[in-house]
Amino acid sequence: MLPLLLLLLPAVHGIDRVGPEPTLTLDPPLEGLVTASTFVLNQPHCVFENYSNAVVWLVVANNMGTSGFNNSMKPGTPETAFQGFPDKVSAYMTLNATLGSYPCPKPSQDITVLRVGSETSCAKDATRPTCNGPLPGPGPYWVKFLALEGSVPVAETDWSVPIMLRTAKPSSSISTGSGQSAGMIVITTILSILFAILLAGLVAMLVFCGSDSCGSSTFSKSDSVTVRRYNTHHVYDQPAARL
Repeated sequence: MLPLLLLLLPAVHGIDRVGPEPTLTLDPPLEGLVTASTFVLNQPHCVFENYSNAVVWLVVANNMGTSGFNNSMKPGTPETAFQGFPDKVSAYMTLNATLGSYPCPKPSQDITVLRVGSETSCAKDATRPTCNGPLPGPGPYWVKFLALEGSVPVAETDWSVPIMLRTAKPSSSISTGSGQSAGMIVITTILSILFAILLAGLVAMLVFCGSDSCGSSTFSKSDSVTVRRYNTHHVYDQPAARL
């Protein structure tokens, strides 16, 4: 009976709820805060300072994961592996760090953030179940920080607000500002390039044919014509016939 009570004691006691919940990094403003497969969070400085022996994990979940995730699940198992998200599991655990990575107070000169979804090399590697792989769709996603001492959960934050990722727009929806469709702009651009190529070829041909190697004819100066002067016989006036 006593061993059973000892097993139930952590469940009865629960784990500590700490705050604040994870938030996107808005200060300082960052390029690529939210992309098609990643987003950037503030690090949890001064959140778990009372748990010096804890390892802090980030839990990423979809809508089903926020209600179905069990804090007693262990990281690195098939139940919490990134490679199973979202088809086989509704939440996964990644980005584990000791409190030394999140000093309190936060260094004033450092930009301390976590980019969720930044590892592409391990996305399909089953030997890396805690991979911080690219997120598989636009979301929404929810995240929270969970502190474990060994395999025992000791503290957690609330779930974040829903986080949506960017989605690519189809070319037909691109506004051109002049009433023309994107397809027409592409065709016009291609024709302009072809015209420029033809024009460049014509100019090159004209330059080439202007040289001696393009059917040029050599005109030789004709010999000068010598005109000889002939003196005709003098015709003397005949004496007038005598009457």
